[in-house]
Amino acid sequence: MLVADTFIAQGFGFLSFFLAMLCFMQKDDRRLKLMMIVMNLNHALHFYLLNAVTSSLCCLFSAGRTAVSMKTKATWVACIFIILTALIGYLTAQQWTDYIAVLGACLGSYALFCLRGITMRWVLFCGSCLWLINNIIVGSIGGVLLEATVIVINLTTIYRLHKQRVMDPEFTQ
Repeated sequence: MLVADTFIAQGFGFLSFFLAMLCFMQKDDRRLKLMMIVMNLNHALHFYLLNAVTSSLCCLFSAGRTAVSMKTKATWVACIFIILTALIGYLTAQQWTDYIAVLGACLGSYALFCLRGITMRWVLFCGSCLWLINNIIVGSIGGVLLEATVIVINLTTIYRLHKQRVMDPEFTQ
């Protein structure tokens, strides 16, 4: 990869980093999901430019999955997305480490369709840990910063939501 191509690819990674910060600061599930769609589309391009095809397709598929999850919470739809994500991994993985992104994307599908509030964010946290490992492996500088920051922001938001629930028993998150 040429130096200019590397700078462009990493630039999209840094844009994903910025979008992720906005995404996981959201206390509202709908806003979180809208920002997640934009972040995943950008991150798919970033991984494509890094020649990480499986990661790119998982992100692209995750954007669609997140959009559908805003319309339905059906468990059977989550199962379809999980199966299709696993199939994408099977068809495109070039080494066993590519499955780390696939597992992270599958956790995201489960979280977005089957969970909400604090529990959803805990499962997204686990997915972020897997994506952090993937980003280290594929050499995504912005992705490493993204997931490390998302982990911290997500934990902070979980704390804030938990504190709000303790302070206000009527709070439903």
